[in-house]
Amino acid sequence: MKKIKTVDAVGQVLCHDMTQIIPGVTKDARFRKGHVVTEEDVPVLLSMGKEHIFVWEKDESLYHEDEAAEILCRLCINDHMERSEVKEGKIELKSTVRGLLKIDTGLLDKINSMENMMIASRHPNTPVEPGDKLCGTRIIPLVIEKEKMEEAEAVCGGKKIFTILPYKEKKIGIVTTGSEVFHGRIKDAFGPVLVKKVKEYGGEVMGQTITDDKPEDTTKAILDFIEQGADMVLVSGGMSVDPDDKTPLAIRNTGAEIISYGAPVLPGAMFLLSYYEKDGKRIPVAGLPGCVMYSKKTIFDLLLPRLMSDDPVTKEDLVKLGKGGLCLSCDICTYPNCGFGKGW
Repeated sequence: MKKIKTVDAVGQVLCHDMTQIIPGVTKDARFRKGHVVTEEDVPVLLSMGKEHIFVWEKDESLYHEDEAAEILCRLCINDHMERSEVKEGKIELKSTVRGLLKIDTGLLDKINSMENMMIASRHPNTPVEPGDKLCGTRIIPLVIEKEKMEEAEAVCGGKKIFTILPYKEKKIGIVTTGSEVFHGRIKDAFGPVLVKKVKEYGGEVMGQTITDDKPEDTTKAILDFIEQGADMVLVSGGMSVDPDDKTPLAIRNTGAEIISYGAPVLPGAMFLLSYYEKDGKRIPVAGLPGCVMYSKKTIFDLLLPRLMSDDPVTKEDLVKLGKGGLCLSCDICTYPNCGFGKGW
């Protein structure tokens, strides 16, 4: 490309989109890449503050911003995504399904550390809906050396930076513990909360079993749901360190692998996550602390989208939640989309 005076540009081909901003009226490309400048365009360009413009002068060693954006897009786009048209050197991706957004943050960081290119994204492990924007890609200058874009492709090595895991239609059993509920002294408040949260992600509640404080009864209730084909079992109540709270013991006695009892998140510190192996399938069995019943958002809301999309949660994943794991009870709560507990 070459820089020329706007008054001398008639007949020349623009090499990039040119945005016109009229406050309260428009902010859009007034002239598109490839537009041939006419005499009528000159006063418009001058009114946009363009005393000089760049016109196309082909160089085989360079990519135009639109060409480079296409390459960055290819490094990002995956199943269940749709892309925008390239506009002013930028391409955006959107989700086409309900699911969980996964990001290879290592690759993303490597691309963003390279000179003159960028990919801006949502947080990883974020629930997304059809039409939700995932990321935007572009280079910083108008043109970039081809070798730099080839280097970016080599860094990814055929891997995609973004993945969407659609939610699964899981069957879920609920086991509620506590002698006060079992004997009818108080009404169960856990069940309705869990049913509502599970249905938000397309889950089907198989049923709810209420047990007293005997761990063997709770263990049996969990295993009964698994035998009936449950894809996940949620166990509520009895998660504190009080002598009568035996839910962690009951879960352990099923033979499930305990990932963690306790997590660096408030509310939700007494959360327990385990996986039960059956027929080659790992079935989450989660112990839910009392805060899930009465707090608007807790660790359960952070992890439920991952459990519903068969995204394995590790001890390391839980440890990382401590960075940002303190909920501040915002007036307008968009957790987990607000970034709380994202572990960046």
